[in-house]
Formats: sequence, structure tokens, C-alpha cells
Amino acid sequence: MDRIEITGLRVFGRHGVFDWEQEQGQDFTVDVALDVDLRQAGASDDLADTVDYGVLAERFAREVEDTQFQLIEALAQHLADVAMEDARVQAVDVRIGKPDVALSVELHDVAVHIRRERAGA
Repeated sequence: MDRIEITGLRVFGRHGVFDWEQEQGQDFTVDVALDVDLRQAGASDDLADTVDYGVLAERFAREVEDTQFQLIEALAQHLADVAMEDARVQAVDVRIGKPDVALSVELHDVAVHIRRERAGA
């Protein structure tokens, strides 16, 4: 299956278990990979025959900014649901990272990665 990937989307949001995370907010990173059959778009060279990654990236950014979840697992599921609204998307991989996570150890980020597929995909 072909793929469209959006990587390194950095968006400010108010997600987290702690009150300060919901009040002050923090940056999140979003990586999304869509399994899509791109043969028709490759043959036609027409944007209408593919998933517009620009529109989708902007939608993901708005969703991170405008929603609030305690768990990044729930945010990842929400973004997967958004991606799957397009019937051409057969499966989606979503990675949500928290690069500024407040822990007592130093690390690059904490992330969740989910994959969702249509039945029979």
C-alpha cells in the first residue's frame, strides 16, 4: 500500500493529566502516516485524486489546539478518527510526542504510537 506521511508537526495544546498541563499547555509533536492507494493520483496528476496533506496537516493542528484530553492516547485516537473520515484512507499510524514532558529523568520525549485500519484492510 502507498503512504502519505506528515512528520514533525509541532503544535501547542492543553493535554495532560495534571491541572497545569491543561491550564498552561505545552508543545506536542504529531507524525501521521496514511495508507492510501495513490495509483489514480499518480496517473492523473490531479489533487482531487489524493488526500490533500496540506489541508489534513492544518486540520490536525487545529484539533490539537482546540481539544483537551488527559491522555495522549486519546488525542492519538482522535486524530486517527479524523484521518479515517476520508474513505480513501485504508489505515493510519499516529504518533503523538510530548517533548517537554516533566519527569525526574532526562529524555528526548515520551510518545504513543497507534495504528488503526479499516475492516478488511
